[in-house]
Amino acid sequence: MEKILVTCPYMLPYMDRFRPILNAFGYETVEPKVNERFEAEDILKYAHQFVGTLCGDDRYTRDVQRACLPELKVISKWGTGIDSIDQEAATELGIIVSNTPGAFTVPVTESILGYMLAFARQQPWMDKAMKAGEWKKIAGKTLKESSLGVIGVGRIGKNLLRYAKTFGMKLYGNDIIEIDPSFVAEVGVEMLPLAELLAKSDFISLNCTLNPTSLHLINSETLKLVRPEAVLINTCRGPVVHETALAEALQAGKLAGAALDVFEEEPLPHDSPLLGMENVMIAPHNTNSSPYYWERVHWNTLRNLLLGLGKVVELEALQAMETKPYFAGLEE
Repeated sequence: MEKILVTCPYMLPYMDRFRPILNAFGYETVEPKVNERFEAEDILKYAHQFVGTLCGDDRYTRDVQRACLPELKVISKWGTGIDSIDQEAATELGIIVSNTPGAFTVPVTESILGYMLAFARQQPWMDKAMKAGEWKKIAGKTLKESSLGVIGVGRIGKNLLRYAKTFGMKLYGNDIIEIDPSFVAEVGVEMLPLAELLAKSDFISLNCTLNPTSLHLINSETLKLVRPEAVLINTCRGPVVHETALAEALQAGKLAGAALDVFEEEPLPHDSPLLGMENVMIAPHNTNSSPYYWERVHWNTLRNLLLGLGKVVELEALQAMETKPYFAGLEE
C-alpha cells in the first residue's frame, strides 16, 4: 500500500475514524507523535515514504519538498494558513497544495470579540481582585464607546466588522488590496492607511495573512503610533508581531494591553516576558476551537487529499463511509 503521513495534531486523536476510510482507498497511514507541528528535520525522516500528507503547520520548505520527491504528490493542510509551505516550490515541483479557506471564521471572530469584551468590561481583573479578597470596582467601558481597527479585511476581518457593527463601534479597516465598496458601505467601515488606523483605534485586531508585507508589521516603529489606551489582538500569525518590541511597549505603558493566540515561536517559550504581564491575555493557538468547525475541516482535509491523489469522491459519499458518525452537529 502507498502511505499517507498524518502529522496534523487535530486529526491524529481521531484516526480510528479516518484510517479505515484511507485503507479502503488503498492507503496505509503513518502516524507519528507530533508536538504542535513537524519541523523540516522531522519531515525529512519520512522522505520517500509517503505520497500524501494530512498536515498542520508543518515546515514544507523547498528543500523538504524536493527531498520527498518523486513519491510526494499532495500536501493537504488542515485549516486555512499555508504560509509554512513553500507554495512557489510546490508549483514548480508539481506537488498539489490544498487547504480549507474560511474554515474558522466564526470561532476566531467570537474569540476576538471575547477578548474585546474582557478588556472593555475588565472581567478577568475584577475576578482576580475578588478572589484575592479585594472589593475593587475597576472602571470599564462599553464597546459602543470604543473604536476597532481591523488589519486584514478578509473573511475573518469582514465577519469581525459585521459583529462589531452590532455593538455600535466606530470601525476602521486596512488592507493591501482594495476592499469591495459594497462591503465598506454595508458595515460603515472607514478604510485607512496603517498609521492612521493605529493612531485612532482603541482595539487593533490583526487578521492578515503572513507574507513579506506583514512580517513584523507591528514593531517598535509602528507601536509608537498606537494610543496608550489601545489593546492589540493577534489571532492570525505570530510573526506579524515583533514580540520583543511588543513586550517593551507594554512594559513602558505605551499601550494598555494585548491578547495573543499566536506567537513567533510556538509553543511559547517559558522565559517569555509576556507570561508575567498582568495586562496580557494569552492562549495556545486555540481560537479555532469548535467541535462543529473542526469536524468540517477534518472531512474537507481528507477529501482534498483524496482528490489530489486522483480519487474523485463527493463529501457526502466520503462521510457515508464512516460506520459510526462522530458528530451530527449544527446545520448551516
